[in-house]
Amino acid sequence: MGLWACLAVISPFPFYYYLWTHPQKWVDLCGSGSGRDPCKVMAIVSHFIKFIQFISLLSVSTFSWPPPLYFWPLFIFGQFLNFRVYQLLGEAGTYYGVRFGKNIPWATEFPFGVIRDPQYVGSILSLLACLSWVPFLYIFLWVLGYAFIIQVESKEDPATRAKPLS
Repeated sequence: MGLWACLAVISPFPFYYYLWTHPQKWVDLCGSGSGRDPCKVMAIVSHFIKFIQFISLLSVSTFSWPPPLYFWPLFIFGQFLNFRVYQLLGEAGTYYGVRFGKNIPWATEFPFGVIRDPQYVGSILSLLACLSWVPFLYIFLWVLGYAFIIQVESKEDPATRAKPLS
């Protein structure tokens, strides 16, 4: 189960990389005239992959209660950051809308402008909170995946964005 869990943990990152580097292909695949929103489709696929990630982590985890004291602040703040990013950006802003040709307003409220890549920081904090239950290797691979995608997304070339959606 260990190898499958490792593969499941890193599985979303090639998908995110492909979408970030080939946004027009994704928009075309979603059918720009079909009414399928590429952000919505990405969200659905991402949620399915996230479900697979969590199932794989459950398969290698050992739970005990109560969790260590560090769990609560890390997990709660991490989830707060994720919630806040989604609240400010919405589905289109969270799921590469700008890359798919959507006009996404620039967010300046907290956590933006204070924490770089707050959604990824929130996810990493939430993962670190689970270190007492999940073997280090799986957390490390997942965090490494986030570090990779942060690096990819930091080098955005606006010329590679998909044509604006009507």
